[in-house]
Amino acid sequence: MDCLLIGRWRIVEADIWERDYLDLVEPAVMIIGADGRGEITFGAMQAGLDLAYGHSDVAFTWVGFDEMDQVSGSGSAELLEDGTLEIEFDRHHGDDATLRAERAASSTAC
Repeated sequence: MDCLLIGRWRIVEADIWERDYLDLVEPAVMIIGADGRGEITFGAMQAGLDLAYGHSDVAFTWVGFDEMDQVSGSGSAELLEDGTLEIEFDRHHGDDATLRAERAASSTAC
């Protein structure tokens, strides 16, 4: 696997939500696994990701729950020159957002 994004990313910013909302239930994170699967959690939403890898980016579809309602969508994440991750997050029939994440201190690239 030659993807630089594998690991745990702490979501620190969003263009449409405040930081307090991102960390509403638990710390906002995106986990990019090496097995084609991942997770994303922010606000009251938790979802599983199906991943397609590039060297410094991933595309994904997701399915999960937000306040006990089933939700789904798609998105992508790209490693920026400053080492942060820019996540384009699209919710089917809902909000589209741009999130920024930093690699979690306990996570290293493979």
